[in-house]
Amino acid sequence: MKKTIFFSTLIMSFSLLFLSFVNKDTKDEIAVKSVKATTSLSLPTLADSLFDSLHLDSLGLTHEAVDYAVKGFSKLDSLGKVNNPYLTIVDLSQSSRKKRFYIIDMRSHQLVWNTFVSHGKNSGVDMAEKFSNQMNSEESSLGFYVTENTYTGKHGLSLRINGLEEGFNSNAEARGVVVHGAPYVNADRVNSGYMGRSQGCPALPVNEYAKVINIIKDGSVLFVYHPSTTYLQSSPILNS
Repeated sequence: MKKTIFFSTLIMSFSLLFLSFVNKDTKDEIAVKSVKATTSLSLPTLADSLFDSLHLDSLGLTHEAVDYAVKGFSKLDSLGKVNNPYLTIVDLSQSSRKKRFYIIDMRSHQLVWNTFVSHGKNSGVDMAEKFSNQMNSEESSLGFYVTENTYTGKHGLSLRINGLEEGFNSNAEARGVVVHGAPYVNADRVNSGYMGRSQGCPALPVNEYAKVINIIKDGSVLFVYHPSTTYLQSSPILNS
């Protein structure tokens, strides 16, 4: 009897140990599947749900911006390009003095960050009006990006972003367009004529940028939006 109990206990222990290893090994796979489960919903329904439940209109976002962002995220997810389930929207249709940088968790459907962000100095003063993919343009580039790895450069911790749309942002890496912190982007400038501007990078407040980078690095989607007819009618991602 004692031997039977001993062997039963031993078998149960090995079973629990095996299951713990299986759970550890498949954790990342489960996380990726959860993104796909989210985006398998009807896109208009998902966009409506996010827009309404997160009260994004009260934070300055238009329904149109969310619609396009969700559509692009879903497309990139279906192509296997999404490894980190966050969707960042940089809404350059708003004043530079508004909090126009939004991070949405596409698994939990929660807004996890909202802050200020710069645009390129040659894109405009307070409002961004011009956009370019050209080298040395010092303008912002519209469209969808996937975040890559981090590095430490002249701005401290910085995040490389890969522009996925030929003709709109495909030269981002060659231009050195990255997410970084900058002292010229801060709440104290809200009452001035405009927020500080970059050479085309989406620069963030110095007291927030490191936390933001660590949330969205390694395979999340970043969408730089503006209701530009040229972009919206020609975007390779939105029109494929």
